[in-house]
Amino acid sequence: MEVSNLFVSLLLLIASYFFTSHFIRRFSNLPPTVFPALPIIGHLHLLKPPVYRTLAKLSAKYGPILLLRLGSRRLLLVSSPSTAEECFTKNDSVFANRPHMLYGKIVGNNYTSLAWSDYGDHWRNLRRIASIEMLSIHRLNESHDIRVDEGRFLIRKLIYHSSPVDLKSVLYELTLNVMMRMISGKRYFGSDIPEVEEEGRRFRAILRETFLLSSATNVGDYLPILSWLGVKKRLETKLLVWIPHRDAFFQLLIEQLRKSKGENKKKTMIEVLLSLQESVPKYYTDEMIRSSGILAAGTDSSSGTMEWAMSFLLNHPQVLQKAQNEIDTVIGKDRFLNESDIINLPYLRCIINETQRMKPADPLLVPHESSEDCTIEGYKIPSGTMLLVNQWAIHHDPKIWADPESFNPERFEGLDGTRDGFKLMPFGSGRRSCPGEGLAVRVMGSTLGLLIQCFDWERMSEKLVDMSEGPGLTMPTAEPLVAKCKTRLVMQNLLSQL
Repeated sequence: MEVSNLFVSLLLLIASYFFTSHFIRRFSNLPPTVFPALPIIGHLHLLKPPVYRTLAKLSAKYGPILLLRLGSRRLLLVSSPSTAEECFTKNDSVFANRPHMLYGKIVGNNYTSLAWSDYGDHWRNLRRIASIEMLSIHRLNESHDIRVDEGRFLIRKLIYHSSPVDLKSVLYELTLNVMMRMISGKRYFGSDIPEVEEEGRRFRAILRETFLLSSATNVGDYLPILSWLGVKKRLETKLLVWIPHRDAFFQLLIEQLRKSKGENKKKTMIEVLLSLQESVPKYYTDEMIRSSGILAAGTDSSSGTMEWAMSFLLNHPQVLQKAQNEIDTVIGKDRFLNESDIINLPYLRCIINETQRMKPADPLLVPHESSEDCTIEGYKIPSGTMLLVNQWAIHHDPKIWADPESFNPERFEGLDGTRDGFKLMPFGSGRRSCPGEGLAVRVMGSTLGLLIQCFDWERMSEKLVDMSEGPGLTMPTAEPLVAKCKTRLVMQNLLSQL
């Protein structure tokens, strides 16, 4: 009898919980949700990898704006261009914060890095440094020769490298070389200096560990009670072990450039920060420079997008041929494609845009958090609500794109640039959009252009390239891309001059 009474009481308690939750939501004018939200865990049980696809299915079923509960956190899930526009225009300053999570606390140096800092004076200063001092058009023009040099180095490597080519590796190394030469003046891959090559391997390992740890889900961020059970502790321990390796690496670069002060005519990114340190030493400390987040961003996303683009081209040789014809017509066969040519190669830009639509490097835009109550689509959004914009869902919505699962670069003909309103925003939008967009566009456009201009590419077999996505923040390919490569006959005279 006692067991029966206990069971009835439990059922009444659960029914009361759901009944109360339903009416509180109804009268609070909150966005739609998925019913039911379980006690304590909320909707966490619904999240299955890959999360962007799972969330897309929820949005397709329940609507493009949903308010979910992930443990102790409220999550506003947005999967439509119009709602994203309202978040990043009218309410942009409200959603300019980042949610406080374990990764941002440890890797972001207690939420002080560019990526994880709250919206305020400190973040505005970091953003100003990144956008004006390091990644402005003037700075990118200054570093133009670096990217030209690395493009030529890649071509020479492919000419004398026996086919097949591991495109994942060569594209990643090119991007790393470009970034590190801009950051510290060093080429890590292909330098023929053992000490520098070893330093490059260390940096590559640091970046690899960064993405592995950042893609690990910390359930303790949503269920703080689990920290008592040691769940949070395990990831925290890994992060705390990894951080000293990252800091030691960047500190070595800082010390090397501090000693060679004035030797470089064009300042590297670290030298820019060191010059600021001379003016305001208490603010621009070595610790701030190491953990600012300005020095190690964008490598994985740019190289990954180029790998996806080449995968699509191998599966669609008619697109590759059309791109080669455009380059031959505009550039000719007597000189190499340059960054300034990209604006005159609309089909090449269509290929990149379509690649970013189908395989966005940031399928779920970096999370935001509301700093105060606001209204989205007429619904009340409470302060402290985490915002996730499911870019992958928007890019694959048949209501927005005709035949969204087909690779069709022609759909972007007539588009000027890398954005199509809020239907396509590969670099985010608003105050916290990616400051490295200009650099990424230059690297991807010129590198892909050279690969298309100089070489003929074929799949390893008749079988199509596997387009499956692997785990990770930047949606990598499930398998590294390997392809056959040979120099184009029409380019052999020019290539022989390298």
